[in-house]
Amino acid sequence: MPDTAPDSHSRGPKRSFWTRNALSIVLLALFFASLAGQIVSGRTVLNEERREESQPALSWGAYLGSGQFISATFENWESEFLQMGLYVLLTVTLRQRGSAESRPYPGEEPPPRVDPGPRPAWAAAGGWRRTLYGHSLSTVLLLLFVIAFALHWWGSWRHQADEALTKGQAPPGLLEYLGDAQFWFESLQNWQSEFLSVFALVVLSIFLRQKDSSQSKHIDAPHSQTGD
Repeated sequence: MPDTAPDSHSRGPKRSFWTRNALSIVLLALFFASLAGQIVSGRTVLNEERREESQPALSWGAYLGSGQFISATFENWESEFLQMGLYVLLTVTLRQRGSAESRPYPGEEPPPRVDPGPRPAWAAAGGWRRTLYGHSLSTVLLLLFVIAFALHWWGSWRHQADEALTKGQAPPGLLEYLGDAQFWFESLQNWQSEFLSVFALVVLSIFLRQKDSSQSKHIDAPHSQTGD
């Protein structure tokens, strides 16, 4: 028989450590994977520059103490934690009508799970349109990511090609540049900071509170409560 005894801090069935902490574990794994990719690509880029200047290559340890790695890493952390901190504070007093990330207006009762009123047309249509609409937020966000990734690839390639021509070198092809360490260094230094900042918000919101913020549980809520 499966173990369905209630957890000591919830009304649901008992769950494993991995299930209870899956969100933070996956975010942390994505952060470390992106950080490792940044380190590998960044060291490659820096050592190529040093080779062109007839300087010795840096070891892994020396690269981790280099200005390039420290600057690239912490300038992104700086912006991410500023973004998250301001977001938590701004949601205390500011509202956005219709947004799931906003608190209700002062004097209004928190809405029920589904507010009475006309449903979106595609939700009411049923079938494949309802299914597609049920995944539309993540689909559009991922599509925007693909568009931004493609434009970053193209713009970074143009910049690299211009620099190569300036030095009298043959510019890389567009597809060839997709495997270039410089391109992935630019991408991964941003990705790792995004994963870290979201991980920090997820985990810190377990134990810490911000009064009246939609990103925080109620100040009296127990640490074990999941959701707002």
